[in-house]
Amino acid sequence: MIPEFQSLMLPLLKSASDGQIHTMQETIHILAKQLNLTEEDLNEWLPSKSQKKFYNYVYWAKAHLKMAGTLENKARGQFQITSRGLEVLKENPPFINIKYLTNKFGDYKNLLSNSKKSDAKINTTSKEGIETDDTYFNQTPEEQLELGYQKIRTALEQEILSKLKAVNPKYFEKVVVELLVKMGYGGSIAEAGEATRYTNDEGIDGIIKEDKLGLDIIYIQAKRWDSVVGRPEIQKFVGALAGQRAKKGVFITTSNFSKDATSYATQMDVKIILIDGEDLANYMIDYNLGVSIQSTYEIKKIDTDYFEEE
Repeated sequence: MIPEFQSLMLPLLKSASDGQIHTMQETIHILAKQLNLTEEDLNEWLPSKSQKKFYNYVYWAKAHLKMAGTLENKARGQFQITSRGLEVLKENPPFINIKYLTNKFGDYKNLLSNSKKSDAKINTTSKEGIETDDTYFNQTPEEQLELGYQKIRTALEQEILSKLKAVNPKYFEKVVVELLVKMGYGGSIAEAGEATRYTNDEGIDGIIKEDKLGLDIIYIQAKRWDSVVGRPEIQKFVGALAGQRAKKGVFITTSNFSKDATSYATQMDVKIILIDGEDLANYMIDYNLGVSIQSTYEIKKIDTDYFEEE
């Protein structure tokens, strides 16, 4: 299991105690071995899939040690311990973390205090030194961003579901067809899908072509419900599909499915996909249906090649 990134500071500094120049890749290998990390651990990604988690943790542990003046960069991907770093190791501290560095080094404390991401989390009124929100500092900046993003997304999912549950059934069927078109089924709305007549639909709420050529048809059942969808509803849908000699169906609801319903759907010869409220809201966000982009943030990093002197 990968430990939180602050716990990597002391072992990282110790790994550079020989005074030689070290690379990030070499250090990652050494620390992974010391921590007995498995291949599975080393291949774990951040939720954004932008970087492997352990590499990200080592990077930020090194970044804080460099901010504190205990390490210095030498060339691209290379670093070396400083005299300050060696002095720290001589004191044989039981651990090194952000609180330790802020209490020990005023320049590091000032750097941290001046960063926008720390303004709301640092209390500089204490004479003994800085007080920090441990939960906040146990996360790397990428994790903080992703946590904030997930909170916003979860709130948006709930808002979408609330809106869907308030619309009339025919409008909900229209939304479902539009979503499937946005997901790549059937081409345009005009040619790809249609909502069936409200009466005499025999358990089918919508029909959509599987592709632009219409080589196969997908039948849709859309339930704007609050209660759990059980096995009987899936059985009715299977019966409706059989009546149409259909091979494929999608059952979409604003609530969720019982285990019995999910199990039954997987046992059928016809292909039935179940989409519950959470999945439905996520698909609408992913395919920009009923939502709009409010803000876009670019995460940038230093271009070390630019600063290489010829």
